[in-house]
Amino acid sequence: MPTTRSRATPELLLDSVTGVDLALPVAGAGARCYAFVIDWLIRAILFAAWYGVAALIYNGRWSFAAPLNPDPRWFVFVVAPAAGTYFLYHMVLELALQGRTPGKRMAGVHIVARDGSTPGVGALLTRNVFRLVDSLPLFYGIGLVATLVTKDHIRIGDMAAGTLLAYERTDVALPSAADAEIAGDLLSRWSSLTSDARQHLAIEILSRYGYEYGSTAATDATLRAQLERLSRGPTR
Repeated sequence: MPTTRSRATPELLLDSVTGVDLALPVAGAGARCYAFVIDWLIRAILFAAWYGVAALIYNGRWSFAAPLNPDPRWFVFVVAPAAGTYFLYHMVLELALQGRTPGKRMAGVHIVARDGSTPGVGALLTRNVFRLVDSLPLFYGIGLVATLVTKDHIRIGDMAAGTLLAYERTDVALPSAADAEIAGDLLSRWSSLTSDARQHLAIEILSRYGYEYGSTAATDATLRAQLERLSRGPTR
């Protein structure tokens, strides 16, 4: 089910190219909650599946009960992997999928740094460590309140990490008369930008004109070639 955005959705303004601001609509509390519920269901299922199968194997019979005097094998084989699956779910997947999880993908959102680039390892780790604060006192109470009262709908973890949640795509096209100029300006600054920044800006520009990218398709060479094509005119 696609998420909807109101006209009042705040935007993250990225690098200004030839005077036309490139913006990412910021995800609000609704999209965050939707993504979180999906991810929570997935990790709860993974937790239960591992615990159930491992407990059956450990007990050697149809029983999920913990032993009265558990030995190290119980913790190593049953408890630790199940707990790790549940508590490290977000951290591992966000690092592996560049700020995304299955729930975020379904909600059409992803984590970005304040400059619009993909957050680094340090930022993603910081963001997840602060889940301990955001989850207080119950059911992410602090985090939910923070997303409702802050301008960019960010929780405490985002404040500490310098990140926010943005929609994957926008519905607003840049002025068509500026297509070639925008693409050309970005190409002229290509070598001066970091790889993450130029890829993110290129994808944001190109995606507004029908280009789509898989997890491995958006290489520097591919993006540059498509920008060069766009810079010659609006026809692809």
